[in-house]
Amino acid sequence: MTLCIIGAGTAGLCCGKRALEHYINPTIFELSNDIGGTWVFNKNTGILNGIDVHSSMYKSLRTNLPKEVMGYPDFEIGDHDESYLPAEEIHAFLSRYADHFGLRKYIEFNTYVIRVLKIRKKWQILVKNLITNQVKFHYFDKILIANGHYHTPNYIKISNCDRFKGELIHSHDYRSCEIFQGKSVLVIGGGPSGMDLSNIIAKSAKHVSLSHHLEGIPSTNFLENVHIKPDLKEVDEYGAFFIDGTYSPFDTIFFCTGYKYAFPFLSVDAGIYVEDNFVQMLYKQCINIRNPTMALIGLPFYVCAAQMMDIQARFVFSYFYGKNKLPSAKEMFQDTNETMRKLWEKGYKKRHAHMLGSNQMDYFTELSKTAKIENIKPVMAKLHLESSNQFNENLLHFREDIFRLFDNETFIKIN
Repeated sequence: MTLCIIGAGTAGLCCGKRALEHYINPTIFELSNDIGGTWVFNKNTGILNGIDVHSSMYKSLRTNLPKEVMGYPDFEIGDHDESYLPAEEIHAFLSRYADHFGLRKYIEFNTYVIRVLKIRKKWQILVKNLITNQVKFHYFDKILIANGHYHTPNYIKISNCDRFKGELIHSHDYRSCEIFQGKSVLVIGGGPSGMDLSNIIAKSAKHVSLSHHLEGIPSTNFLENVHIKPDLKEVDEYGAFFIDGTYSPFDTIFFCTGYKYAFPFLSVDAGIYVEDNFVQMLYKQCINIRNPTMALIGLPFYVCAAQMMDIQARFVFSYFYGKNKLPSAKEMFQDTNETMRKLWEKGYKKRHAHMLGSNQMDYFTELSKTAKIENIKPVMAKLHLESSNQFNENLLHFREDIFRLFDNETFIKIN
């Protein structure tokens, strides 16, 4: 049995490790020259050698989740005095993980996946070596898509945006706050990156306005030169009008509006399509119902990512190589449609389909019970929720918190 894994980041690495446990030697295609996916810093932006730069990492980034919830279930990040670590430490952790389980020899670096096509019962993978420019076909029995979802920027539509004479930049292309030195900046987006980056760039910018429509943000703390604004109405050559009737001039509009799920290498016959960031159709948010020899790892967000990716990998492999037998396509469609119906009834939009947050433990438990595999420790979801609450309530100082895991159910704050 042959297995292809696309991506050698947090998701791809644990998929490789779990494959080896089933005596399957995977082939892992990685676009960059290093492991770590989103945790690999690349000073370049835009298009390089005809390919979009996937990295969204910026200088001085520190995690917005404590290290205690960012390790794998069977491989913790290790001893650090602090809970919130510089990005370099997470990259180093992933390198240790790869070396500990002997994964590097299965990774083909600098490899661009051009196309994934289903031919009879095989997956044909067309790849290009970015060093030699050699193009080659590979054939696999099964495939895991682990290419992440922080690489394709999502821009919201702004009325008259083409008239604005200042600079437009997405957080995907942000590397250092020096580019905002002395400028008036409009940040669009009230998610974690918009909130966090507003304070970070305010250390260089003259003035920062954060435009959003979320409730509760005004109660958190920002630097003195960060001001909250409502939703944007339109822009002109030199500034922006807001829905409350106010107007402010700006030098730069900074989009912190998230990312799109994108799988440009998948052919139409792969059976996967994306509608308003809802990836369809997947059984338990990972197995491709139309072609169940393919699975996508790592789609859900607002989660303990490495923990979730690992249980997804174990879930998938219990069907790929274990004793579990998948339900029929009809049964998987019914299961997925029923799950989504409940979300729509709660008011979820399609773009929220993969958002878990406080519901992540329910998802982990569902995977665990369905596949009869070991569940994630409940303490992980509890600490994740505590950290998220502190992020919202104490934005300037939440990274000073230091946590320790006491047991499978309990964490303690030691400062």
